[in-house]
Amino acid sequence: MNDVIKELVALLQDRRDNPTSGSYTTHLLTSGEDEIVKKIGEEAVEVILAAKGQGDQRIVEESADLIYHLLVLLVSRGLDWDDVVGELAQRRR
Repeated sequence: MNDVIKELVALLQDRRDNPTSGSYTTHLLTSGEDEIVKKIGEEAVEVILAAKGQGDQRIVEESADLIYHLLVLLVSRGLDWDDVVGELAQRRR
């Protein structure tokens, strides 16, 4: 797992296990899955809009937002980025 992803997943897991007042991640995790998937949908749309004329830097920024929110969903479900990477590896075969 990429070190940045690994560190982010660890932080998200810590926020899940030790909620921190004022933390956006804690807010998402305590708001429930509906709120998390709503944010994933919003970020996916923003990636599409960026790709349709906002430039490469905006695509990178919005992709980072989308991946962050996907990781929040995975962590909320007790899953990990490695589960996604494992699925991709399995599909490659």
